[in-house]
Amino acid sequence: MDKSFLTLNNLRNANAPLWETITQAENAETMRYELGKFSHLMELEASENPDNQNTAILVRIRDCARVLRNILKKRADDLTGFSVSQALWDLGQNIARPDLSPGFYAEMHHIFMGLRGKGTRQAFSDLSLPPISGEGREAALNRSQQLDTLWGEVERRIDRFAFGLDHEAIKRRQARRKKILKVLDSCNNDWQDWRWHVKHIIRDAEQLAELVYLSEEQRAAVTAAREKNLPFGITPYYLSLMDDEESDRDTAIRAQVLPPMDYVDNICTSGETAELDFMGEEDTSPIDLITRRYPSICILKPFNTCPQICVYCQRNWEIDNAMASNAFAGYKQIDAAIKWIGDHPAIREVLITGGDPLAMGDKALEDILGKVARLPNIERIRIGTRTLVTIPMRITEKLADLIASFREPGKRTVALITHVQHPYEITPEMAEAVHRLRTRGISVYNQLVYTFYSSRRFEAAALRRKLRLIGIDPYYTFNTKGKEETISYRVPIARLLQEQQEEARLLPGLERTDEAVFNLPRLGKNYLKSREHRDLLTILDDGSRVYEFYPWEKNISETTQSYLATDVPILDYLERLDLIGENTDNYQTIWYYF
Repeated sequence: MDKSFLTLNNLRNANAPLWETITQAENAETMRYELGKFSHLMELEASENPDNQNTAILVRIRDCARVLRNILKKRADDLTGFSVSQALWDLGQNIARPDLSPGFYAEMHHIFMGLRGKGTRQAFSDLSLPPISGEGREAALNRSQQLDTLWGEVERRIDRFAFGLDHEAIKRRQARRKKILKVLDSCNNDWQDWRWHVKHIIRDAEQLAELVYLSEEQRAAVTAAREKNLPFGITPYYLSLMDDEESDRDTAIRAQVLPPMDYVDNICTSGETAELDFMGEEDTSPIDLITRRYPSICILKPFNTCPQICVYCQRNWEIDNAMASNAFAGYKQIDAAIKWIGDHPAIREVLITGGDPLAMGDKALEDILGKVARLPNIERIRIGTRTLVTIPMRITEKLADLIASFREPGKRTVALITHVQHPYEITPEMAEAVHRLRTRGISVYNQLVYTFYSSRRFEAAALRRKLRLIGIDPYYTFNTKGKEETISYRVPIARLLQEQQEEARLLPGLERTDEAVFNLPRLGKNYLKSREHRDLLTILDDGSRVYEFYPWEKNISETTQSYLATDVPILDYLERLDLIGENTDNYQTIWYYF
């Protein structure tokens, strides 16, 4: 990737008038004021220039001017402990700042360029639409031809990602299943029984290596995780989705369950519950098994484990192991939690999650769903489950009938919320399970966690298209949480914003029904599409952006506090993409998403 702009000399040249203002300022405080005026003037001049008809340029200047004013504020210095003003002034006076990284220079370079309306304007030269020629029907035909060409390019990019319903993928999985059954001394009938998969969860590196190719690094990390008693487990079914040969098709699948070594090291050094409970759930739990952050919905957690453990699970801090024997909360606690819900009629919706509640048996599930459904205040029951991905054979005809029995049109609905991470996870078994639910009136929604392993150009778009084909509605796309142990999974917020505005925007409306959100500790979901919910506060010496997020109840409460989140540096992310062979030229508009 091109790193020519990562020098002080290029920073000077990016915006000569601005740099002159920096060098002539008496001190950093004076410079704050002068640069604030400078950015206002550039924004004003651009908007009043009759020759400037390019809306994209005006928006670029506006955004960069606002960001520059924000990061120069004294309040930003006080909240973050780092001063962009001081750093720029020092550079202008030729005072050495060895602490400033290439990532910092890259951010400043793009802001300086953006104030002039310069910088990367479009991500793909072959995806741009030229002005329409002609009028009336002629214009419509020309436009239609342009759109045909555009969609052909979009589809070509979407089709680069492996899809689990492709003929070759199905053949590979059949061969994998045969191998796994042979090693586990089992038969095809066993494979259709979800309890068999639970009984044969793979729990250590030695058995795992018998069943699938592992790199030395992967084997060492799994071994270390087990030695340190970290929760780990993979179902035979999910293991069959991994390829025998080394390829990038199943990278996202492996990343779901095979912990990288930095995760193992970091989670073991955290130790304290307060550090691992990133969302601060203990502070929003009014009674055991209940979490409540919003007025009309609460979470009920009767079963504190899953058939399979996702590496970056929000609740990994409270899960002992895959299908741990003590995971069921017990009816005394569950009944007390359900009574509490009934005592709070403001609650109209219950999300039953955990852990994975569908990993319980039918009898326990029926009992819990029945008790919740009998509460007169409950209009909707949601079930959070990943069994569609980890053991789709769990969704039997009997189970689908059981869940559907709690629907009462006009009075109560029931829905499933799942987590499909990549189109390669979609299989015929998953499609059949979804069909069983949908034909009984049960809606199925997907929550994508936007990790590094699902963040390449059009990767999430490919997932949305394929999910819709099997009847799953895109619901949320979650920015990866700022947990240190999952640093390998994190993606800059700017990349998710870029994905939503560029790739997702090219899809039909029903394929982009998901909301991009950042789930914040103690504050809940912050909707990233709206700039009013956050500000870019500063850019640290390593190139990390620090955002200030405002609570959802900011306009109805005077006691709420904001949350500061330090993002991963954009330059670091682009360098990682470069290492896996991505053309980072296609990502360069990322710098202008704030």
